[in-house]
Amino acid sequence: MKTSSKVAVIGLGNIGKAVAQILVKGNRPVILASKKLEDAEALAEELGSLATASETSEAIKNADILIFSVWFNTLQELIGQYGEALSGKIIIDTTNPIAPDENGGFKKIIGEKESSGQLNAEILPSGAKLVKAFGTLGVASLASAAFQSPEKGVLFYAADEESVDAEVKELIQDAGFEAVKVGGLDQSIRIEVFGDLHEFGALGKVVSKAEAIEKL
Repeated sequence: MKTSSKVAVIGLGNIGKAVAQILVKGNRPVILASKKLEDAEALAEELGSLATASETSEAIKNADILIFSVWFNTLQELIGQYGEALSGKIIIDTTNPIAPDENGGFKKIIGEKESSGQLNAEILPSGAKLVKAFGTLGVASLASAAFQSPEKGVLFYAADEESVDAEVKELIQDAGFEAVKVGGLDQSIRIEVFGDLHEFGALGKVVSKAEAIEKL
């Protein structure tokens, strides 16, 4: 049975655009918000009637599930900026705590054993529930593997609150993937860049549900 949860994608870089596109493809309405309203308006026009553009503050106010597709540091700033407005919301954290290194690659910008999921959860206001999801694949795989058949690809997620599981699984399914929970946020490091369940870590590819369960 479908929920009536309203979804906002906040941040329309490569990952944000891809997430919005596959959700609309799965017939899920989305609110789009970006630093520049005109960027959200342009993407909404491209995606059609299921997508609407909004200022970030209005998107946060009107949506139940907020998919933040921004840099790690930016999400921390947004949590500080919007504070109590996030209470009662499901916060989908797609961030990977990385930055370009000196060799043309990427480096982790937090402690080796720290995860962005746990750090962001620590600063959320009371009543907000953080879920780590939609950041386990690169943008190319996220776009190309959605709705693949005969066997769906997997998107992993991590969450402490079991009460969010049904809505998160439905959201991932609407995006054309199979949802597999890795555990609480203490496991979110596994599905961030360099983790054993991330495409740009030990996993290395999109996996089926059977393969995912074997890796857990």
